[in-house]
Amino acid sequence: MAIAVQIDVPGITLEQYDEAIEFAGFLPGGPLPAGGLFHWVAKTDAGIRIVNVWASHEEFDQFAETQTAILEEIGVDSASLKVEFFEVHNHLSGGRS
Repeated sequence: MAIAVQIDVPGITLEQYDEAIEFAGFLPGGPLPAGGLFHWVAKTDAGIRIVNVWASHEEFDQFAETQTAILEEIGVDSASLKVEFFEVHNHLSGGRS
């Protein structure tokens, strides 16, 4: 079952997020890792919010294991993250015109 993952990261800027994305080898607007269906990020009053939709919880967990070191590299304490999971009833994506 697809899941949505909402991650609030206090005290981080969009510039730090961009640095982490580049460090991880991702390109803005580029493809996601296997199992990743959708990703977006936005600035909040406290930092940033990242929202992902993944094909399964297991695929997200595999991806998340590799990302902790990257967050620490840019100075984010992973203990400060607020992570929420939601079962996705339906999701739509682009590509149809």
